[in-house]
Amino acid sequence: MISPAPDLQELTRLRALAEHSHAVITQYQDAGGAYPASPTFSAYKGYAWLRDGSFTAEGISRYGDVASAGRFHDWVDGVLRRRRGQVDDLRAALARGEVPSNEAMLPTRFTFDGEDGSDPWWDFQTDGYGMWLWSVVTHAARHGLDLARWREGIDVAVDYLVAFWDRPCYDWWEEHVEHRHVSTLGAIHGGLVAVGTCSSLRSAPWSAAALKVAADIRSLVTAEGIVDGHLVKWLGSSAVDGSLPACIVPFGLVSPDDSLAAMTRAAVAKDLDFDGGVHRFTADVFYGGGQWILLSALLGWNLAAAGDTAGALKHLRWIADQVDEHGDLPEQVPHHLLHPGSRNEWVARWGPVASPLLWSHGMYLILADELGFTIADYLESKDA
Repeated sequence: MISPAPDLQELTRLRALAEHSHAVITQYQDAGGAYPASPTFSAYKGYAWLRDGSFTAEGISRYGDVASAGRFHDWVDGVLRRRRGQVDDLRAALARGEVPSNEAMLPTRFTFDGEDGSDPWWDFQTDGYGMWLWSVVTHAARHGLDLARWREGIDVAVDYLVAFWDRPCYDWWEEHVEHRHVSTLGAIHGGLVAVGTCSSLRSAPWSAAALKVAADIRSLVTAEGIVDGHLVKWLGSSAVDGSLPACIVPFGLVSPDDSLAAMTRAAVAKDLDFDGGVHRFTADVFYGGGQWILLSALLGWNLAAAGDTAGALKHLRWIADQVDEHGDLPEQVPHHLLHPGSRNEWVARWGPVASPLLWSHGMYLILADELGFTIADYLESKDA
């Protein structure tokens, strides 16, 4: 039982935002299946990230729109199949004892036709490949779909991660390429466990290797990624990051009822949660270091999984309060800036904060579904 429970008016508002979130995501989904990060923001326009898209697809899948999520997974599968030769070349170089450059690695974002971007970016990030493996397996299991449809792309992603999982790379926020980030390792773990334990993929030639890498990640994080009883931002750090709860739910590096999970949730809440809105990290200067919609949903998701439905609902309500005049959710809001003096610099560089951000809407759908506010309405509307 959620306490305090929403009254009819609030329930209507929360469900209306779920409906609008689905409409925003599907309205802007490219004909080829990609989910754009944001349709208007200057630095994101025309690009799709595996990280953003994998969570967005999970929200859409939970909402019951099997076709839209399937088109996204079709798009990723096609992008990865076309990268088969690149991954084989990278693995061959590694086998020869060479260290491929960051520029030679797979990118973190793609144009809608699956190509590299034409402008410079902080591209070498491995988390999205693990996230996509988790997302596609979860979607298929939820809706009884045959993973053979995406098998070639899955093979490419697994081969890439098994070879390069322990290499330092940029984090979720496209910073600090010199470190091994715990949230990145958690995402890879989640993806490799998802495929490695999937009954329809057990005969894959990489199955044992995927599970071994997942075990190696757990050992590495246990040895170097815990300080004062909680997970940390990167190996050797003592700071926390708003992305760390993903190592618990959904990526399963830590069980939700483990003391490490409880301490991590508490550390993130203590350092980064202000009245329901969650910051990325304490040193964040991007647009002044505001509160991120998707991170509030992520912490709420974790609270719900740990049985704290009241805490989860607090985050859902906070998110619903952040909609703009169009009902859209932005990337972040400026109500509680950590470094307000830096905000104008980013506005001058890239314009207003990204809105709508499809990842924000996708995470709202996930948390709303976790609390029981979405899928029945969508299915009823389809049957009407």
